[in-house]
Amino acid sequence: MAMTAAVKDELSRLAVTKPCCRKAEVASVFRYGGSLHIVSGRIAIEAELDTGAAARRLRKDIWEVYSHRAELVIQSPGGLRRGHRYQLRVSAGGEAMARQIGMVDGQGRPAFGLPPYLVNGPLCDCEAVWRGAFLAHGSLTEPGRSSALEINCPNMESAIALAGAARRLGIPGAKHREVRGSDRVVLRDGDAISALLTRLGAHEAVLAWEERRMRREVRATANRLANFDDANLRRSARAAVAAGARVSRALEILGEDAPEHLAAAGRLRLDHKQASLEELGTLADPPLTKDAIAGRIRRLLAMADRRAFELGVDGTDIPVTQAFGLQSVSLREESAGPRLGVPAQAGAYSVELSGQTSDDLPTSTDSAIVSQVGPGAMSSPGSR
Repeated sequence: MAMTAAVKDELSRLAVTKPCCRKAEVASVFRYGGSLHIVSGRIAIEAELDTGAAARRLRKDIWEVYSHRAELVIQSPGGLRRGHRYQLRVSAGGEAMARQIGMVDGQGRPAFGLPPYLVNGPLCDCEAVWRGAFLAHGSLTEPGRSSALEINCPNMESAIALAGAARRLGIPGAKHREVRGSDRVVLRDGDAISALLTRLGAHEAVLAWEERRMRREVRATANRLANFDDANLRRSARAAVAAGARVSRALEILGEDAPEHLAAAGRLRLDHKQASLEELGTLADPPLTKDAIAGRIRRLLAMADRRAFELGVDGTDIPVTQAFGLQSVSLREESAGPRLGVPAQAGAYSVELSGQTSDDLPTSTDSAIVSQVGPGAMSSPGSR
């Protein structure tokens, strides 16, 4: 059963014994789901409901509280109506009842908003007003990103009065909104919706709402964490391959001239490609900090780039492009500035890969490398 139908069904079966609460509920149903008519020169009031249980409840309260008989008309589905509609009309004594529930003033003119005895009444009357408003024109969507409890109001004054009743009940977040030319009171916070349904007496609906809400939150959290973990794993794997390719190229360029402590850090990077910098530091002998291992790898790459520039060969950046599965690497001279992080002293070269320039490469390449090697890894050969 949909949440709206479940809440209305439970509220229709709720036993209310206090006369003031029954009067407030009847007045609220006619205010938010009713209208005034002139029949044979007399005022008649009419309310339209979408559930048979709510219609029977209203008819019973009209007779027991106000001693008026209400005519019940059932409209079959058709056109835009999906289900049956239940119309209750009070013709005999309708004007007297309209004055009692505050739909007309002392001069017989239509009144707006809620009558003063409901606005300034006890809190139980505020609960009855909200209960009648929900039975008349309320809706509750499934818990989720766009969950909301809404009451469609006939005018702005009644919407403001209903929002004020929610504040008196200690329910925050009930706000008046104008949606597509109609006035509504909207409540979107999940905790506030649960608190309001509890005050109205829909305890079974609250349990169902909380269960569905918890299930959706757990599922959303699990999906979000799975997506984050998958993205982090892919990013780490890509960065590890790139960092390992650069270190391998650096050791190839330097050969035996590489300082032992820098070469040891580079070999750790090659032997443990999936490890983080902090883990590499613990594997070193003696153990090093994260910044120390990152600094040694950074100095190794800078030294290799400087040596490659002196020898006129490719630096450590060319294997990075190959590590990402890019093919057809060709070098061509141009006067433009360096691309793909090639040091400025190496200059004079840009990369064309299978018909696309290095400007088309994903921007995450450099950031992934820096995340593994450390800040400054893409610096020029002159940096220390």
